[in-house]
Amino acid sequence: MDAFYVAVELLRRPELRGKPVIVAGRGPRAVVTTASYEARRFGVGSAVPAVRARRLCPEGIFLPPDFSHYRAKSREVMALVGGLGVPTEAVSLDEVYLDLYGLDYPVDEMSRLVRRIKAELELEASVGIGPNKLVAKVASDAEKPRGFVVLTREQAAERFAGEPAMLLPGIGPKTAERLRGLGASSIGELQGLPVRRLQDSFGGRQGRYLHDRAHFRDHSDVAERETKSRSVEATFDRDLSELEAMERVLDGQSAELARSLRARGLRGRTISIKVRLDDFTTVTRARTLAKATDDTPTIAEAARALIRAYDPPRPVRLLGVRAASFNDTREPEPQAQALPLLR
Repeated sequence: MDAFYVAVELLRRPELRGKPVIVAGRGPRAVVTTASYEARRFGVGSAVPAVRARRLCPEGIFLPPDFSHYRAKSREVMALVGGLGVPTEAVSLDEVYLDLYGLDYPVDEMSRLVRRIKAELELEASVGIGPNKLVAKVASDAEKPRGFVVLTREQAAERFAGEPAMLLPGIGPKTAERLRGLGASSIGELQGLPVRRLQDSFGGRQGRYLHDRAHFRDHSDVAERETKSRSVEATFDRDLSELEAMERVLDGQSAELARSLRARGLRGRTISIKVRLDDFTTVTRARTLAKATDDTPTIAEAARALIRAYDPPRPVRLLGVRAASFNDTREPEPQAQALPLLR
């Protein structure tokens, strides 16, 4: 989806269309979640600190994120996507892979889907089509907004050869820096490195992975993702030093987490907390319960016990609660009964 959070906000505030709209938290440590394309011209993008975004775009219109509303809109988009009847893999609220091999006319079907999303939901989407998920992902970002790019693997390797290696998912800043040390700043330069040299520098498995990535080889399947965990966390405007204040935060987060579990018919046996100190040291502590739960007091009691046992040695800038090891509490679908064969 194109600038999804902003696009959803503009449905409620159409008077802001064409203006530099930025969805970001209000605290001093908040970051940008999404920026309109008008704001991106000023260098504002996702994960940019909100304080810096205000300096880059002083005329920007800042809106607080409303994730419950974004999730609701995402479900509407995914319902249209599901109408194609093909395997899907949702990556986030605004991104999904589709396995199009079962469709006779995949390009036509995707074109139709984009038009339906626009007509029924008033939202824009960009599409990338290729022989694997890597080509599709990079192609989908190539001509945003309203992009529609179809590439073979060979075409992708040629088209993006001049782009930085970090354009490829899976190559982050540290890996890119090491690649520059080998003389491979661009995807094309990475393509030219022998796989043996990459393996000598990164190890056998990682070296092969980078070589395949540069040549847009990807053998991963499109598969439904099972929910492994759910969590609630928050970064504070001011660090917390008192244990009682941390417990109050965990109580509120536990209530929010429990509501989320109940809404999805899930119960978790493993409750954990995430603590980030003022020096950015991050630790987790976990407890496995006797039985799975979606009960607020039970989750809160476990979280409080964990924070007391850890007793953070420094002020805390982030706290979170997580539930995992799920038991699905939804009613199972009735099993099909065997019927006599009629001849």
